[in-house]
Amino acid sequence: MRIRELVKQTGITERQVRYLISEGFLAAPAGGRANAEYGDDHVHAIRRYLRLKELGFPPAAIRLLLGSREGVPLPLADGITLVVAADRLGSGDPVEPLLATARTILTKALHSGAPGDDDSND
Repeated sequence: MRIRELVKQTGITERQVRYLISEGFLAAPAGGRANAEYGDDHVHAIRRYLRLKELGFPPAAIRLLLGSREGVPLPLADGITLVVAADRLGSGDPVEPLLATARTILTKALHSGAPGDDDSND
C-alpha cells in the first residue's frame, strides 16, 4: 500500500509516518522513497506505537519495547511483573477471564512453590 492508504488506516499524518521511520520506530518501506510500499507490518507497528504512547511510555521506552520480543513489563507488586505482548495493549480484550486465570496461576505460584509443581503426584 502507498503512504496515503497507510495514513488512512492508522489515522496519523504522512509527516508522523516519516518521523516514526526516521526515529527507528517503524521499518523503512520497501521500494525506496519514490515507490515506497507499506504493508500490514507497518500498520501493526504504528498501532503498537500509538498504544504505548497512550499508556504514557516515553519515546525511548517505546523504542525498546517495540524491539523486544518479550513484551511490555508491567509491575504488579514487589517481585511480581506481568508481561504483556505489545500488540495486546489497548486491544479491548475482556479483562475478567484474564483476572481469573491470573488469580489461579498466582495462587499456585505463591502457595505451592515453583511453577510446574504438581501436588497431585505426591
